[in-house]
Amino acid sequence: MEEVEWIWLNGEFVKWGEAKVHVLTHALHYGSGVFEGIRCYDTPKGSAVFRLKDHLKRLFYSAEVMGLKIPYKEKELYDTTLELIRKNKVKEAYIRPIVFFGYGKMGLNPVGAKVDVSISLWPWGAYLGEDGIKNGVRVKISPWVRPPTNVMPTNAKVNGNYVNSILAKVDAVETGYEDAILLDSKGNVAECTAENLFIVKDNVLITPPTDNTLKGITRDSIMKIALDFDIKVEERFFNKDKLYAADECFMTGTAAEVTPIREVDGNAIGEGKPGPITKKVQNKYYKAIHGKAPEYEKWLDFAE
Repeated sequence: MEEVEWIWLNGEFVKWGEAKVHVLTHALHYGSGVFEGIRCYDTPKGSAVFRLKDHLKRLFYSAEVMGLKIPYKEKELYDTTLELIRKNKVKEAYIRPIVFFGYGKMGLNPVGAKVDVSISLWPWGAYLGEDGIKNGVRVKISPWVRPPTNVMPTNAKVNGNYVNSILAKVDAVETGYEDAILLDSKGNVAECTAENLFIVKDNVLITPPTDNTLKGITRDSIMKIALDFDIKVEERFFNKDKLYAADECFMTGTAAEVTPIREVDGNAIGEGKPGPITKKVQNKYYKAIHGKAPEYEKWLDFAE
């Protein structure tokens, strides 16, 4: 990890190496926190955060699900994020706000523990590699299942949820793949370890409903871009057989951005390379995040 100079913690800018919490922090023991993944990009008009307000809105939703009372307003965290970018003098960065039950209470009931809030950022390139962005990645169907929302609040970005993703990710990497696709308890495709999933079949863009998956902000952006291209978009369930038979496939997420999937379980998707619809929406998305698509400039929050 490439370090920067400043992290914001509980209302103060502190040096990177001094941003610490107690070993008895509740969230460290029980996963009782929520977070966001956000990116800042270099644009012709300066550094800009992609859909910052939407990310913060989701952060507050996730906190509500977990019973975390954030002691700041959305506008305060918005302003702080932009100030942190300026203070660290970065052009591009991955941004990680996190809200969690801190020190002061042990046991499963966190009521009474302090609520800590932090925003960090650091330079971070393509999550699955530049070659993956260009040529696509190989993934597998995970032996791990994405739990339904009455087991875990998978439609909120809760720290503890990601144990499921960690297990699936490690299994994928150890068996020679870049990432994994998780099915739900009914055998339908849910999402990747930290990304939403799209397939293309007969020129229709299809993505699973967010019944038990995260309502991805990159996912939402791609759906809007596709509709602007007059590409038909459908939210519906499909199983792994439909996935194998897809003409194209790609994943979306703040870290992964828009990464094509060229192979699933050793089966080539389509021609085994990024397809025309994938490349079309991917290209427009990258223009949008870098401030080169005026029609989507409303998605950018400028730090300079």
